[in-house]
Amino acid sequence: MTDMLYGVLSLGGFALIAGIMLAVAMRVFHVDGDPMSEKIDGILPQTQCAKCGYPGCKPYAEAVAKGAAEVNQCVPGGERVMLQIAELMGVQPMALAQEPEPPMLAFVREDECIGCTLCIKACPVDAILGAPKQYHTVIAEHCTGCRLCIEPCPVDCIDMILKPEVLEEWTWTSPEELHRPIRIGEQGHAAHAA
Repeated sequence: MTDMLYGVLSLGGFALIAGIMLAVAMRVFHVDGDPMSEKIDGILPQTQCAKCGYPGCKPYAEAVAKGAAEVNQCVPGGERVMLQIAELMGVQPMALAQEPEPPMLAFVREDECIGCTLCIKACPVDAILGAPKQYHTVIAEHCTGCRLCIEPCPVDCIDMILKPEVLEEWTWTSPEELHRPIRIGEQGHAAHAA
């Protein structure tokens, strides 16, 4: 009985000493993150698509915060994200590096899928579900449309389709997005003049 008590006490003492050492190490080696890169990362859409030239949203945010990248490289975020980052950084807005594209969604043609799992490994947001030598499918709610799953597919069974617009994500077009503001009564006057 005393042997077991000594074992429990020695294990507890070791755990206590290890905990104290970890707490001290955490305080001594603490590294503060860059608050600007954290704010920029919060603005980015978190698609992890690498269309900006960086492997994900966090590395791009860090590069923008350091001044190593321009504020206009986020393709999925488009003009809205570029304007927010430019305002946060205090720089002039600029034209987008690439034209924004409509939201896309990966679609696996399951009857052609061989279950190689290469698409699962390539997906940065774990939106593809499947197992080796089994059919794979895309979880539409998680897919960001980054297209990183297409290239590794050896049988080319992944298509990109337009993401259906759901009521929860639908928004009114803001006045800034309209080409020409329409004044009330303008359409009626034009119709009567004709």
